[in-house]
Amino acid sequence: MKKLMSLFVILVTLFTLTIGCTPKETTEQEKPDATQDQTTPDASKPEPDTATGPSYVMDEASIQKVMGPEGSWIVIFTQDMKTDKELVLDGEFRDKDDPNGDIVRKVKLYAQDENRTKTASYTLTAPKLTIKSENAMIEGGTFVGDVYVEANGFTIRDAQIQGNVYFSKEEYKTSSQVIENSKITGTSEVK
Repeated sequence: MKKLMSLFVILVTLFTLTIGCTPKETTEQEKPDATQDQTTPDASKPEPDTATGPSYVMDEASIQKVMGPEGSWIVIFTQDMKTDKELVLDGEFRDKDDPNGDIVRKVKLYAQDENRTKTASYTLTAPKLTIKSENAMIEGGTFVGDVYVEANGFTIRDAQIQGNVYFSKEEYKTSSQVIENSKITGTSEVK
């Protein structure tokens, strides 16, 4: 009987330890706020979930994925990047992933500090970038290659396009903006 009682105590203890060591499930209130604009990756944290937070471009292989519909509202570059592949910025996203936010898509080619002061600019080089996301913006750095715009509201902000910008419709050209010391070195036309 003592052996049976000892076995029972051991099993209860193991069960209690197993329950106590199981990882805690995160509740909705404890989940990180996906609406914050995280601007620089933290090497100690895993890459954010592209469905709910910023999409960081860490290497050439990730460019296609984060710029597509499975990316997020903001694509953040952390270094100069070059690819021989044509890129497509596609998908409909809301500002800071807020379901009630404006439709927007940003390609952020710069780093900033905690005071939102730009600390570095990056260059993205590709033979072609097709913009299919509405209200897309290239911001803070340089794109080297030709840009083909197939959506309304394309903006170049504090950035440079070293190449041509072609709009598939006059309406797309009319709704576009080149602001805050931005520059297109080639032609900008409907084609």
